[in-house]
Amino acid sequence: MRKTNRRDFIKLSGMGLASAALWTNGCSSEKVQKKSTSDGFLKLGMASYTFREFSLEEAISMTRRLDLEWISLKSFHLPLESTEQEIKEVAEKVRASGLKLYGCGVIYMSSKQEVERAFQYARAAGVEVIIGVPDPDLLGLVEEKVKEFDIKLAIHNHGPTDKLYPTPGSAYERIKGLDRRVGICLDVGHTQRAGVNPSEAAEKYKDRLLDVHIKDVTRADKDGTTVEIGRGVIDIPRLLKTLLTINYKGCAALEFEKDGKDPLPGAAESIGFVKGVISVI
Repeated sequence: MRKTNRRDFIKLSGMGLASAALWTNGCSSEKVQKKSTSDGFLKLGMASYTFREFSLEEAISMTRRLDLEWISLKSFHLPLESTEQEIKEVAEKVRASGLKLYGCGVIYMSSKQEVERAFQYARAAGVEVIIGVPDPDLLGLVEEKVKEFDIKLAIHNHGPTDKLYPTPGSAYERIKGLDRRVGICLDVGHTQRAGVNPSEAAEKYKDRLLDVHIKDVTRADKDGTTVEIGRGVIDIPRLLKTLLTINYKGCAALEFEKDGKDPLPGAAESIGFVKGVISVI
C-alpha cells in the first residue's frame, strides 16, 4: 500500500495547509476553478452527512464557506418522511442559497414501498441521482423506476463489513446488465478499507460511475477510520488524476465522517488539500 506523501505534496504544490484557508476567504486558483467548477469537468461538492449534527441552515452555510457549489442531502437535512411540499421547500432553500442540489442519500431500500418513496422523494427535490442501497432482489424494480422517473441511482458500497455491497465490484456485478442509469457511488474510503484501490476501481467501473464520496482513511482494512484528506493511506493525487483522465462528469462530494460535532476544520483542510492537488496535476 502506497501512503500519500503529504510532505512531498506540500513541497510540490507550494500550498500545503495554506490551501485550507479557502474556507475562510472563499478564494481559489484559476486553475482549480477551471478543473473543478466552471467547466463542470470535476465538480467538487459536499455530502451533507458531514454536517449530520447540524441544521440544514448550518449545513448550507458551512458548505458555502468551503467554497463548494454542489451538495447532496442526507435525511438529517431532508427527512424521508417529508411531504412533497416540504421537500420542495427545502430544495428551494438550498438552491436559493446558491448551492446546486444534485443528489440525495444514502437511502436504504428494503421493500417495494421504500423504492417508490425514494424516487418520489428525489423527483420532488429535483435531483439527478439517488445515492442508495437497494436490496439486491429489488434491483429489477429499481431499474423500472429509473426508466419511469429518469432519475439515476448510484449504489453506495460500504466496505468489508457490508453484506450487500462491500466494494464497487460487488455492486457492478449485480447491475452490469441493467439500464446504464443504474450505477455506482464509489465511496473511496470504504473501497480502500475493503482492500481495493479506489483509483483502479474508478477506472475499471468508469462506465457506471455516477457519484463519488471522497475521503481518506487511516488504514486499508476494516479498522480504518476517516481522517483529514492527505493524512491517510489513500493516494489522493492518483485518484483525482484518474477522475480527470476518465472524464468523470459526476460530483466528487466530501463525506467527512470524523469530528461530527466540529467537522469544519477537518473538512476545510480536506478540501484545501484536494484543491491543492488539482492545481498541480
